[in-house]
Amino acid sequence: MIKKFIFLFLYTAIISGCYQQKRNCVNFHTGTFEFETFLDAELVKTTFVRNDSIEIDYFRGKSDTSSIRWINDCEYILQKLNPKSMSEEKAIHMKILTTDATIYTFEYGLVGETIKQRGTAKKIN
Repeated sequence: MIKKFIFLFLYTAIISGCYQQKRNCVNFHTGTFEFETFLDAELVKTTFVRNDSIEIDYFRGKSDTSSIRWINDCEYILQKLNPKSMSEEKAIHMKILTTDATIYTFEYGLVGETIKQRGTAKKIN
């Protein structure tokens, strides 16, 4: 009985440890997306339109344009085209972690920094 339990446990651990969720990142290279996050205890929404090399963000009635340089199908570097401050000059590394039909989870942070944050975006068009 114990041998069966150990075998079943090891088999389950091996199978689940080898599983990788399939990512269809190319489906999210272009389109219109929404991203919601808490900012100063308020839920705010950003809408952005992305083509293969440009992303335009719309937030609180203002727009901002960034260039996109794809590293691979699931990672890219975002660089503001017209930064208004030194902090906006820093590039952001974006990595798509998981995808679904219209939603993807991503990780982002300043290039060269170890601190990363996560978010979820929804493709609306």
